[in-house]
Amino acid sequence: MTTTLDSARHGTAHHDTAPDAPAPSGLAVRATGLHRSFDGREVLAGIDLTLHQGEFLALLGRSGSGKSTLLRAMAGLDPDYTGELLVPERRSVVFQDHRLQPWKRVLDNVVLGLPRAGAREAGLTALAEVGLADRARDWPITLSGGEAQRAALARALVREPQLLLLDEPFGALDALTRIRMHALLRELCRRHRPAVLLVTHDVDEAIRLADRVIVLTDGRLGPAREVRLPEPRPRSSAGFAALRTELLAELGVTEDPGEATPAGRDDRDGADDLDPRDGTDSTDGRDRTDGQDASTM
Repeated sequence: MTTTLDSARHGTAHHDTAPDAPAPSGLAVRATGLHRSFDGREVLAGIDLTLHQGEFLALLGRSGSGKSTLLRAMAGLDPDYTGELLVPERRSVVFQDHRLQPWKRVLDNVVLGLPRAGAREAGLTALAEVGLADRARDWPITLSGGEAQRAALARALVREPQLLLLDEPFGALDALTRIRMHALLRELCRRHRPAVLLVTHDVDEAIRLADRVIVLTDGRLGPAREVRLPEPRPRSSAGFAALRTELLAELGVTEDPGEATPAGRDDRDGADDLDPRDGTDSTDGRDRTDGQDASTM
């Protein structure tokens, strides 16, 4: 059962929340004993997880490990699980594909579904935050891949979500654009302070962005690793390298310490080994949205 924090405060949460008991201070997400199966195969095997307001959690795992299934449950896109899930009322999702409607201008995409009063001003402010103030009247087809994902971020953040769900949002971008998007996302999260769940195959991305990193293997969460590295978290630092090696080992990837990355190669820390996309994105064996547009909840 999915319960929002607002309803928990009004005593409608189940299991371990008593009537009229307040939600724990600063808590954004609490999953208790989450199970989800598809055709007899258990994809989530008793997930217990908490996420606090302002915290950035990265979830790593191989294709089919259950990462996107867990995110979809938190987003309200997949209600067919057992266990308890406590989530905020205001949630936004950013997917790998930007999901901008081609027949609407950029600003109209950003404010889609918002109440009319103040929507335009809020949308313009959000576009300015992501560096697209001058593209408000443009059509999505004129945007580059990075610009389209910035517009998708603006659409998510204009709703001031308490929980921001990111399902490999930078996986289709080139390496340089992805680095710029990492910096932008960190700044936006510092400014807005949502709880963030990032699903990714990219170990470096997880370390650069997250406060905590957890590996999901066969539907079970591994130990949480706190990322306590000085900004800007250079990949060349000893702490970064040590954490990267630990995470790759948990993912079952053995890295040759003498192997250098060829110049010009898209270096994504074993991401190609973990997810041979062939131009597509993995979603635990299913279409990511089943035809639904879920950029906002």
